[in-house]
Amino acid sequence: MTGLSIESTLELWASSLRDVKARMRPLFTQDRVAVSAGSFLDGLLSDERRKTGWMRAEAAGDSGPWRQQAILGRGNWDAEALRDIVRDYALETLADPDAVLVIDETGFLKQGHASCGVARQYTGSAGKITNCQIGVFASYVSRHGHAFIDRSLYLPKAWADDPIRRNKTHVPETVEFATKPSLACAMIQRALSTDVPFSWVAADSVYGVGSIEMTLRRAAKGYVLGVSSSHGFTSWDKSYAVSGTAKEITAALPEDAWKRLSSGDGTKGTRLHDWAYLDLADLDAGDFGADFTGTWTRGLLIRRNIADGDTSYFTTWCPQGTSIETLARIEGHRWAIEDSFETAKNELGLDHNETRSWHGWHRHVSLVMLAFAMTAVIRHHANVAPPPKTLRKINQMHYRH
Repeated sequence: MTGLSIESTLELWASSLRDVKARMRPLFTQDRVAVSAGSFLDGLLSDERRKTGWMRAEAAGDSGPWRQQAILGRGNWDAEALRDIVRDYALETLADPDAVLVIDETGFLKQGHASCGVARQYTGSAGKITNCQIGVFASYVSRHGHAFIDRSLYLPKAWADDPIRRNKTHVPETVEFATKPSLACAMIQRALSTDVPFSWVAADSVYGVGSIEMTLRRAAKGYVLGVSSSHGFTSWDKSYAVSGTAKEITAALPEDAWKRLSSGDGTKGTRLHDWAYLDLADLDAGDFGADFTGTWTRGLLIRRNIADGDTSYFTTWCPQGTSIETLARIEGHRWAIEDSFETAKNELGLDHNETRSWHGWHRHVSLVMLAFAMTAVIRHHANVAPPPKTLRKINQMHYRH
């Protein structure tokens, strides 16, 4: 944060914390509960490595963790309303019409079988099948910064179909089994229904096909969605004929089809890969039932690792004439949510939830999302350099005269 002095940055932190606490105050009917929620937020933002109930209580000056735990368990407040507060708060600073909505999931390692949604399942967080919960998240990524704006706990079918386990963990009756792509599609639809400004969606191969594609096409949103190597592609009405799996098509490409491009800057500098792109079909908006005009292109984007030649594949949808440079950059936005998961877990206790209930998970995660959004807003404002003193002096003279 280089734009402000230390004194101004500390003042920005204090005013931002007061602001977010005031925003969530209407969620609580009692002042003491609101104070405990504020203390919970303080604990998440503290320097403690483990954001457990005891640690948060100690930071808040409580004799035990009961008040902190009550916020997640016994208290009566709406985590969905907090999710909406987080979204609106983040967008006040980060909103941009060219933003990318990034969908991804992360695992929450757990012992035992009592925590809501826990099961032996694959998580990229551990790189293996293990005992965990899975949360699906939507992150808003723009030139101003990035923050989580939506989330949902994935409930495996074995859990969704088990009334005893559902009852013990207070899963709402309205919650039914939903695949991860279905959860992601619901998040996209919520973003669309609340007029969240974005032009693209990026996601990995878990979310690459199905209802998400049609939802985005009808909403005039572009996408770069990961698919497996066995996913089929066929060109239509093009001067060249392409048909086969993504892997087969890639193997047939000449070396001059590849272009070395940056997908953005990461923690270790510019992220360079070799890229190839095939536009496979051009469709008029009317061809897919849209109520807008224009020609859109369906394509195949391929990323090749420079070091080992490993390839990844993406189905794309974009306005006709979109460049490969743009598509590579959109795919690169996925790095932001991976970085967000790491930061939220290491610094804000995203995976330190000690409750076992459905609402406990969503409350904890929503409070972490609020803390993360606050840091994103602070980072944006702190990095905006103040105008030169000479310019301020000229403006002051102008207003005096």
